[in-house]
Amino acid sequence: MTASFITSSPDVSQCPALTLPEYAFIGRSNVGKSSLINALTHTPKLAKTSQKPGKTLLINLFQIESSTKWTLVDLPGYGFAQTGKEQREKLRHMIEGYCLRREPLVSLFVLVDSRLAPQRIDLEFMQWLGENEIPFAIVFTKSDKLGKGRLSENIDAYKRTLLDTWEELPPIFVTSAETGLGTDELLSYIESLNA
Repeated sequence: MTASFITSSPDVSQCPALTLPEYAFIGRSNVGKSSLINALTHTPKLAKTSQKPGKTLLINLFQIESSTKWTLVDLPGYGFAQTGKEQREKLRHMIEGYCLRREPLVSLFVLVDSRLAPQRIDLEFMQWLGENEIPFAIVFTKSDKLGKGRLSENIDAYKRTLLDTWEELPPIFVTSAETGLGTDELLSYIESLNA
């Protein structure tokens, strides 16, 4: 697999017109998005990782060549990044604009920290995606930080919470950027959609 940077854009209207299928990764600030993207592409510095939440402030596009060609999109995190109200509003506008108007978008991967109870901000974002008929999958991150029992308890709690309002669950993946768990399954899922 090869991964190469295409461009960074402050708004969907400035993203290049591409024909390859697009898969976008998004999650709350500090959910481990950049680390997972780097583990997925086997490219240690493809997405910039940071101890400080809210590092990604642009729409970053990368071309991936594996058994098929596709575009990986690294979207800004939502939530509690140390930014003012104006900046948060700008990011919300950028994310919603991308999700609603980006034609090559096949699926969004919503990253969720497996160590936490279901967070309102994640549930609201997924609800918004559902209402706007934007296909997405849930990707639990940092699974190596928990024992197996606790991990499945947390994921079951999430599923139960979602089933209060959803008729069926979206695809769910459990990953760890540290151990590589779930990265092959994610890639296989992308390849199957491309096919």
